[in-house]
Amino acid sequence: MRDAGPGDRDRRRPGARQQLVRRLRTPPARRLPAGSHRGVTDLAWIDAALTAARPQALGALLRYFRDLDAAEEAFQEACLRALGNWPRKGPPRDPAAWLILVGRNAAIDQVRHRARQRPLPPDEVISDLEDSEAAMAERLDGSHYRDDILRLLFICCHPDLPATQQIALALRIVSGLPVRRIARAFLVGESAMEQRITRAKARIAGADVPFEAPGPVERAERLAAVSAMIYLVFNEGYSAAGDTPRRAPLCDEAIRLARLLLRLFPAEPEIMGLTALLLLQHARTPARFDPAGAVVLLEDQDRALWNREMIAEGLALIDKAMRHRRTGPYQVQAAVAALHARASRPEETDWAQIDRLYATLERLQPSPVVTLNRAVAVAKTRGPEAALSLIEPLEPRLSGYFHFFGVKGALLMQLGRAGEARCAWDRAIALANTAAEAAHIRQHLDRLARDPD
Repeated sequence: MRDAGPGDRDRRRPGARQQLVRRLRTPPARRLPAGSHRGVTDLAWIDAALTAARPQALGALLRYFRDLDAAEEAFQEACLRALGNWPRKGPPRDPAAWLILVGRNAAIDQVRHRARQRPLPPDEVISDLEDSEAAMAERLDGSHYRDDILRLLFICCHPDLPATQQIALALRIVSGLPVRRIARAFLVGESAMEQRITRAKARIAGADVPFEAPGPVERAERLAAVSAMIYLVFNEGYSAAGDTPRRAPLCDEAIRLARLLLRLFPAEPEIMGLTALLLLQHARTPARFDPAGAVVLLEDQDRALWNREMIAEGLALIDKAMRHRRTGPYQVQAAVAALHARASRPEETDWAQIDRLYATLERLQPSPVVTLNRAVAVAKTRGPEAALSLIEPLEPRLSGYFHFFGVKGALLMQLGRAGEARCAWDRAIALANTAAEAAHIRQHLDRLARDPD
């Protein structure tokens, strides 16, 4: 029997999701009932509370029902009831506990109705959580919160799933992004994205994933996968921000997930490093493209446009992480980004230290791309000849990589080898991933045509 996907859920329970979306989008003045609770007159607060509580509530519901579809449906029903209850009665002391209890009861109610058994009490009784909410909040201590969200993240990052399905499932289940938005971000049709998420759920169901609290060994093994998934989500948005603005919000979502992971592992230096790296990179976004959408290189960016609040948060995190003296790849990359962020002008960049950091990264995580990045620092400290010697052995492994030929062309141009630079840039244009990348290389070729010497 075919696994039910997001679209199938809408057909099973007609109008439920549309009702939730409509109520969230309706202006507050139109949807607040008479006698609304003072302090919750702006339902944007409720929207934010539902978003913040989603991972914890959905993780707990998944523990109860051991089924992603059932947990999603229960959470959706709880959100609908929150929209009707909270404006009248005021916010609960613990929104996540409220949503878990109401969602669980609503789902059990559905099962009983389908089995023609005794239904649960009506909404007004279920929604009165004066005593039961306190009991639920008592049980939702730090360990429950941590384990439920970890379980949710670990399931989305199941090793049987390809990276594209891990990202799509995490954005849908953990972040709650609509399938339509995820599809736009990945430049595919909505039905294709629904099928991708459906296949991911089916593979998880077929793998008989355990729903117990993850043990220490599993946490250590799967934490790297969760971190990599968050980093991939960020890169999906960051690499296409200038070319496809709809994908830029993926960076914000990745940072939200990284902060969530940091709450679960507040003393883990690599999670600090990951969060710092995303913040420091994303802080440059306003300066990375000109008004026409053309790429602006780091050394040419207007640093006054960088987000100083993000930079301050990122610098504090990487400084804290490095005090643990347990160096990891994310910390090293964040340290490189921090050196750029601390330089008020390009000339003040500590390229020698960046060279040393990339050398460390080569030892921790050997990769031709890491060596290519190091070559940029080598060119600044030891000249283009040394940098070119460093990257030339990489060409067989990076023959399909746009940035390799972009860097190679720039180094050849610095050495006065214009003909070879033109060939390298021609290869780069053929491999460009976005129109902005291609346009940037075209500018180099145009300048070369105007001034061949």
